[in-house]
Amino acid sequence: MDIQDLAKRVTAGERRALARAITLVESGRSDHRKQAGELLDLLAGAGRQALRIGLSGTPGVGKSTFIEAFGMFLIEKGLKVAVLAVDPSSARSGGSILGDKTRMESLSREKNAFIRPSPSQSQLGGVARRTREAVALCEAAGFDIVLIETVGVGQSETMVAEMSDLFLLLLAPAGGDELQGVKRGIMEIADLILVNKADGDLKPTAMRTCADYAGALRLLRKRVYDPEGFPKAMMVSAVTQDGLPEAWDAMRELVDWRRAEGHWDKRRAQQARHWFEEDVRLGLLSVLERPETRTRLNTLGAQVAGGEISAARAAEELIDHLQNPASA
Repeated sequence: MDIQDLAKRVTAGERRALARAITLVESGRSDHRKQAGELLDLLAGAGRQALRIGLSGTPGVGKSTFIEAFGMFLIEKGLKVAVLAVDPSSARSGGSILGDKTRMESLSREKNAFIRPSPSQSQLGGVARRTREAVALCEAAGFDIVLIETVGVGQSETMVAEMSDLFLLLLAPAGGDELQGVKRGIMEIADLILVNKADGDLKPTAMRTCADYAGALRLLRKRVYDPEGFPKAMMVSAVTQDGLPEAWDAMRELVDWRRAEGHWDKRRAQQARHWFEEDVRLGLLSVLERPETRTRLNTLGAQVAGGEISAARAAEELIDHLQNPASA
C-alpha cells in the first residue's frame, strides 16, 4: 500500500480513500498498525480541525433518527458532516449488524456526508478502540463536523468524552430515569442533555422531563470549562426538527466561549495525553497474547485452579517473569 498516495487522496477528500484509511487503522495486524501510524503522522501536518460531537443515549431513544435529522440540518448550512457509528458486538460470535446506514437513508445519499459504522468488539466505554484515529482521518479529509455515535450502554459510557469537543446525551421523555440526573457518571460529562421525541402527545411529558433534568443539572458541581448556564437541558424532535436550530446555537455558543477562554486547546492537549497513556496500557496488555506468555499464563492458571498456588501469588510470578524474563 502506498501510504503517501493514500494520504494525498484523503486530504483531497476522496471518500473511497477515507474508507480505506479507516479500514487500515482499524486493523489489528502488526504491519497494518505500522502503516496506520505512518499515515496518521503524514495527515497530522494538514492542521485541520473539525468540531467533534459525541452522542450517547439508551437504546430506542432515537439516536440514529436524531443524527440523520441533525446531519441534514448541518448540511443545509453548508457544512460537511462525518458520522462514526459504533455498533455493539456479539459476546458469542464477535459479529456486529452495522446497520446504521440503513437507518440514515437520506443522510447516506448526501455527497457532503460520510457514514462509517464500526464494531465495538471487546472495547468498553461505548466506542471502538480506533474511533479516535478514525476521527483524525475525517478531520484530515476536510469534514467540518464529526458526529460520534456510541453504542448506548448506560452510565459507564464516558470514553467518548475523551475524543470529543462536545458531549450530547439524548434522552426520551418519561423514560423512568428522571432522578438519574443527580447521579455521577455519564450525566457529569454531558454538555447538553437533549430530550428527544418532543412532539405530538409526548410533548407535555418531554417538557416535564426536560425540567426535571434542568433541575438535576443545577445540583452538579460547576465545571471550570463551562460558561454560565451550561450544561443545560433542551427539547428536540428528530421527526419535526423542532429544537434543532436552538440546540445548534447552544453548541456554537459553548464552543465559541471555550475557544475564547483557552479551554479548547487545553482540552485537546489533555485528550492527546490521555490517548498516549491509553495506547501504552493497551500495548502492555498485548504482551499477554504472545505465545510464550500465554503458555506461562495457562500453566499458572491451571495451578491456581488446582489449589496449588494462590491467585495473588501466581499473578506476582507472572508479572515478575514479564519484568525479568532472563531470570526465569
